[in-house]
Amino acid sequence: MKKSTNLPKVAIVTGGSRGIGSSICITLAKAGWRVYFTYVSREDMAKKLCDAIEKEGGRARAFQVDAGDQGAVEAFFKEEIKNKVSLEVMVNNAGITADGLILRMKKEQWQRVIDVNLSGTFYFTREAAKIMVRQRRGRIINITSVVALSGNPGQVNYCASKAGIIGLTKAAALELAPRNITVNAIAPGFIRTEMTEKLDEETKKLYLSKIPLGRFGTPEEVASLVRWLASDEAGYITGQVFSVNGGLYL
Repeated sequence: MKKSTNLPKVAIVTGGSRGIGSSICITLAKAGWRVYFTYVSREDMAKKLCDAIEKEGGRARAFQVDAGDQGAVEAFFKEEIKNKVSLEVMVNNAGITADGLILRMKKEQWQRVIDVNLSGTFYFTREAAKIMVRQRRGRIINITSVVALSGNPGQVNYCASKAGIIGLTKAAALELAPRNITVNAIAPGFIRTEMTEKLDEETKKLYLSKIPLGRFGTPEEVASLVRWLASDEAGYITGQVFSVNGGLYL
């Protein structure tokens, strides 16, 4: 994408301090973006990631922002983004789980997951779009999940939130395309992160038996697709959902 101002060219990544998010930050920084990422509670991990990126010659800043807090998101854009940077890429990666069977799920479990995963994606997309519409360019990339397409027992809240992101992606793509803004989603399958490493061996074997490639994916494999969707090469692609799942559910 062409840069029309002298403001720094920035990519925002929500939930960037660990897992898939940290790999996205590192990959985008290596590709030349100045990375602004958000975190909620692990300030130590956020600082460690900034140091790692800067050690490799990149530039990164961390901001404590709860994606599920509309006021906090709006304040972040007003204080740190609007008229201060050239916002080129918005990656909505922040997500949480609060698993439980539907018959036992409490309202708080349902609402918090919807607030962070789905409403948070909406808040960041809306604020980013306000800026990108004026710029007449931008890339919005939403991280959904394989379970948005398949469902998963014990995760009705998470599945609903991630399925909602797919609908949001497609609608936003239609609205923003006239301003040269693309909106796409990535649906990772079973990726090696802290979450999957906590699974017991029997569960891992069960999941692996369903994956045609016979292995879990890596955060870097998701991040490389984010990098491509953020590039000029992906300028004619919008409203799509890309599965990174090793052939799961073929």
